[in-house]
Amino acid sequence: MMHDSIGDMIIQIKNAACAGKEIVELPHSNMKAAVARIFQQEQYLDSVEKIGSKPKELLRLKLSYEGKVPVLTNVKRVSKPGLRCYVTKYKIPTVMGGTGISIVSTPQGIMTGKEAWKRGIGGELLCTVW
Repeated sequence: MMHDSIGDMIIQIKNAACAGKEIVELPHSNMKAAVARIFQQEQYLDSVEKIGSKPKELLRLKLSYEGKVPVLTNVKRVSKPGLRCYVTKYKIPTVMGGTGISIVSTPQGIMTGKEAWKRGIGGELLCTVW
């Protein structure tokens, strides 16, 4: 049985935003930390912290809110363990007419779709956020 850690992270963030929670804690991995940093750069998260020590390291994510409304309205996992989705530079989607972002795992690291397009590279389309 496969475990989708990025999918679990995305769902935990989405559920916390819907429930009005301010902080989400989840097990640390380098890939989760990279995705969380992109969420923070795009202002969907206020802060990303690594807490604890090995082997029980955790990521503490603080969600962004405008008043009482979460900034993050929806997240969709695109590439899944059972059906991977790879895109070229030209196939990276625009999300909600440019108001959202796509996150792509490339040979040069995890980045937004816009940054991957500027660098002229494609990769695995992890998720879309708006």
